[in-house]
Amino acid sequence: RLTESGLSMVDWHLIKEMKPPSSRAEWEAEFQKYQQFPEFKILNHDMTLNEFKFIWHMEYSHRMWGRAVGLAYILPAIYFWRKGWLSRSLKLRVVGLCGFVCFQGLLGWYMVKSGLEEKKDSHDIPRVSQYRLAAHLGSALVLYCASLWTGLSLLLPPSQMSNTGRMLLLRRFARGTGGLVFITALSGAFVAGLDAGLVYNSFPKMGERWVPDDLFAFSPALRNFFENPTTVQFDHRVLGIASVTAVTVLYALSRRMPMPRRTKMAISSLLAVVYMQAALGISTLLLHVPTPLAATHQSGSLVLLSLSLWLIHELRRLPK
Repeated sequence: RLTESGLSMVDWHLIKEMKPPSSRAEWEAEFQKYQQFPEFKILNHDMTLNEFKFIWHMEYSHRMWGRAVGLAYILPAIYFWRKGWLSRSLKLRVVGLCGFVCFQGLLGWYMVKSGLEEKKDSHDIPRVSQYRLAAHLGSALVLYCASLWTGLSLLLPPSQMSNTGRMLLLRRFARGTGGLVFITALSGAFVAGLDAGLVYNSFPKMGERWVPDDLFAFSPALRNFFENPTTVQFDHRVLGIASVTAVTVLYALSRRMPMPRRTKMAISSLLAVVYMQAALGISTLLLHVPTPLAATHQSGSLVLLSLSLWLIHELRRLPK
């Protein structure tokens, strides 16, 4: 998304598209297909063949990586199933995960299609629907979280801690913090989909104000939260600050509680990464969203989500 490459491949074939163009004639044919769609007509009408090859290869790599991920789920699942190494409950999880991988691929193409549609009397920059982009990202995050949770359940022995009222509070707060981290990461899809990171490139204020004048410029008011770039950036800032605050409070609550070393490591790691992620987000904003830094910030959100899930898993294993 950050390299503006997502609309370079204008059709989808599970097997056929795995072979990239190999001759100039094939590249010209691929380029001509791209030229029939709004992104070329409105935004990239002066693009050269070599420039097209760059964005095409970026999208091609993404699609092939998605297929590799699918095989990494499906092939071992078949092998382990035939060997009889899966319990009944694990079989259900494996079927669900493999099905979700396939769904994720179909959802990705559904998202791309929204950016290829011709919109009459519109000269806006062609882009995929931010709603479908958020759905695609959200689906990927759910798949990742389910996979990580399954792995943690298989690999880590239960932690042994007393089940006090204070521990119960910490467990609930950890779950709420994990949910907040997930929502913050998901809100990043709306920021990316609307290029909202380029609206106000200052911090902590947005321009000269704490609350910008155009926060509710759209009508009805609810549209602003999903379609107004200013509101989308404002929301992402608020959610980010709320995540930092929640993790800090979580760490403070855990300070005087006896815990195994592994659980303490999870909380300390979560605290360190949330501040690193906030610093990356602010830097990305102030530097007008350079692609390497923005990609690092996106990756940081996944690390933060992973640590949140690890901590929730550690606390969930407490005996009742």
